[in-house]
Amino acid sequence: MNKHTDSYYAHSIQNVSEYPQLQDNIECDVCVVGAGFSGLSSALHLAEKGFKVVVLENAKVGFGATGRNGGQIVNSYSRDVDVIESRYGDKQAKALCNMIFEGGDIIRGLIDKHNIDCDFKQGGMFTALNHKQLQGLEQHKKHWERYGNDQLHMMDASEVEAGVGTSAYKGALLDMRGGHIHPLKLALGEAAAVTALGGQIFEQSGVTRLEKGVNPVAYTEKGSVKAKYIVLAGNAYLGGLAPNISNKAIPCGTQVVATEPLSEAQLKEILPSDYCVEDCNYLLDYFRLSADKRLLFGGGVVYGARDPENIEGIIRPKMEKIFPQLKGIGIDYKWTGNFLLTYSRMPQFGAFADNIYYLQGYSGHGVTCTHLAGKLLAEALTGHAERFDAFADLTHIAFPGGRHFAIPMTAMGAAYYNLRDKLAI
Repeated sequence: MNKHTDSYYAHSIQNVSEYPQLQDNIECDVCVVGAGFSGLSSALHLAEKGFKVVVLENAKVGFGATGRNGGQIVNSYSRDVDVIESRYGDKQAKALCNMIFEGGDIIRGLIDKHNIDCDFKQGGMFTALNHKQLQGLEQHKKHWERYGNDQLHMMDASEVEAGVGTSAYKGALLDMRGGHIHPLKLALGEAAAVTALGGQIFEQSGVTRLEKGVNPVAYTEKGSVKAKYIVLAGNAYLGGLAPNISNKAIPCGTQVVATEPLSEAQLKEILPSDYCVEDCNYLLDYFRLSADKRLLFGGGVVYGARDPENIEGIIRPKMEKIFPQLKGIGIDYKWTGNFLLTYSRMPQFGAFADNIYYLQGYSGHGVTCTHLAGKLLAEALTGHAERFDAFADLTHIAFPGGRHFAIPMTAMGAAYYNLRDKLAI
């Protein structure tokens, strides 16, 4: 039986709901494959519109990146306003940029509407390690303000040190429309909301094959679901179910550790602001406090999604460089999770066979964008596809040379940009 990875999140959940395995042949309006944020947001928004929804999950609700990520509500996409406006036409760029804060708004709305207890905290910081990055944040602020975010504040080095507890940064951009959550609690709360609206969720029910047609069918080991529409929302955990879309991106792993709970003395120095933080490096580090006052620290990327043998060996030096006062602190949990990286770094939404939709490729910005994706999908299936099509009309370019060649080439590119970050060029 597929169980949650050995993470802090999984260990901190009490009384997890168990959903049955599909053991029958059933029918519905929409069959969603994958019970991560993309699938849950899709199911929830569709159920709210009156669709009969079935969600099929290979393992457990939130098993993949949804239940393993850093828990940060970071606005926009992996490519931001400046790149989008330079790369795409005015109409499409404006449509995409008008949605960059909506994912976070959706999360906060779901938390309030469905009374989801997921340790939500408001406020997120982007920190600069050098003056070049600080100048970039100043431009970033101007771009976001043009699209309506009036909750931004530039911080100098002394403000950052007071709020974070480190002298490593030259300054930061504080976004009060950002924040952090316990992602697995959020996923479980959303799943409960789906079932409360009449949706069905089946765990341990991985889809083994799809049958296309007027009413496509998703087959599992012990049952099947015939639907009007199928939504593929497995992202990096979709496997070989749909090679025509999985060959458009590569899976990548990121690592996270959770320390032992910090003492009262340590909490006076480490993140007294209780904001979440991510730096501006290409291979960025990110961290925040959990509800029980552990430091959750993540970073590093393994291209190809291999599980590294020594997660602590990757993360501890990064953590202790930022917080030397935590040198030698106990690490209680360490885990890895996979996200899906696209060549353009923009998410990939679309459909094939007219009634099989897909949502994937958030490239490290999945917490917020997945929630937007589900809302846009529900709009599309109710005859309002304009906003969905702003993404679907993007060209989904495969990595040159195919996935196996792309992995080492992408790693080489990342090493180049990592060196530029270190040299501040």
